[in-house]
Amino acid sequence: MQVEIRHNPSFAVARVTLAPGEPLQVEAGAMAAMSPDLNVQAQMQGGLMKSLARGALGGESLFITTYTAGQYGGWVDVAPNLPGDVVALPASPERAWNLSKGCWLASEWSVTIDTKWGGFGNLVGGEGGFLMRATGQGQLLVSCFGALDVHRLGPGERVVLDTGHLVAYSDGIGVSTRRMGGSSMTALKSGEGLVFEFTGPGEVLGQSRNPAGLVSYLAARGLGARS
Repeated sequence: MQVEIRHNPSFAVARVTLAPGEPLQVEAGAMAAMSPDLNVQAQMQGGLMKSLARGALGGESLFITTYTAGQYGGWVDVAPNLPGDVVALPASPERAWNLSKGCWLASEWSVTIDTKWGGFGNLVGGEGGFLMRATGQGQLLVSCFGALDVHRLGPGERVVLDTGHLVAYSDGIGVSTRRMGGSSMTALKSGEGLVFEFTGPGEVLGQSRNPAGLVSYLAARGLGARS
């Protein structure tokens, strides 16, 4: 699997080139274009219960689409729904990734996508309380709304991130949830609510725009979905 990301950082599209017979897992609806000789199959990865958890709790589709290259190889272009960047992250047995809702785009077949409890910061921050979890060995593609910020923390280094601006963080990093400023009044005055505080070592990926903020903006102007 080889990845080329173009049109970044604002409208990124990732082209994944596959070897003959190589499969690629893609979030439902994320395919933008592909070579004509790929085999396409939608299935529930990990069985019914894990698929239901990924859909109902993790905010992703119940089904994962698998694109398998033919005898001469092939390619798939994948793109997120919101404008922003795409990054390729390496997963390994020593480094799993925890992803915010809607950020997983695609991954190698050897990477397993599951759900995990992400804490009350995600629940109050509009993320549903649960995160996606990527384990195994291989590359995964992650998208964000707006530009991507990468915080590489050394031992004991800390960073505070608004819950709506979280994209992903690596396993092993310390995570706690607290109110902005430590009090309800400060949170009310600042317009902020709960935040995540991460303590290294590890990596934290943030996005420059908040998807929940876009929803609120559209709803306040009567531009939301109409029946």
